[in-house]
Amino acid sequence: MIAIIDYDIGNLAAVSNMLRRIGFDSVITADADVIESADKIILPGNGHFDTCMRNIRASGLVAIIERRVLDEGTPLLGICVGAQMLGKGSEEGSEQGLGWLDMMAVRFPRQEGLRVPHMGWNQVAVAAADNPLVASLNADTRFYFVHSYYLKPVVSGDVLLTAEYGVKFAAGVARGNIAGVQFHPEKSHRFGKQLLLNFAQAA
Repeated sequence: MIAIIDYDIGNLAAVSNMLRRIGFDSVITADADVIESADKIILPGNGHFDTCMRNIRASGLVAIIERRVLDEGTPLLGICVGAQMLGKGSEEGSEQGLGWLDMMAVRFPRQEGLRVPHMGWNQVAVAAADNPLVASLNADTRFYFVHSYYLKPVVSGDVLLTAEYGVKFAAGVARGNIAGVQFHPEKSHRFGKQLLLNFAQAA
């Protein structure tokens, strides 16, 4: 069973519905007992970084999620701001992130003709082909993005996927059982289905 963390942020039903379409059970939950028994965890997020961090801390769930993920190795996938939360912080605000990965979320630079937020479909390239999360993704793979800040890992080996929008940036990151994607797989049709299928099926 996949636990989708409910901390009063975002449209969680879209993620759950996509998982159901590919044949996997999920539960939208703020219940520590459900998270305790989950095989995998999804951390969604949208809106302002500081609001997301304040909400997750106020939920009282950080300790159990950290134990499941950091101590027990439970696979976790962060989505959009949920991916940014895996790092140390964001230029969008002043709250500290979870700090599980050595990275920051930084704003797209001002460039003529470059609209921010980056919104819409964009092609991605696989940077870590041996990671099962990107199995069956090819050069035609596209995902749907909505963001003004992007992932900037310190360790190049943490980059899972890249995209370009004025600058080349990390569209996905991964280290061990922890992964995050800047785009919305639940809005990305067959490409999103494939990535969520890879996550759900991975050992």
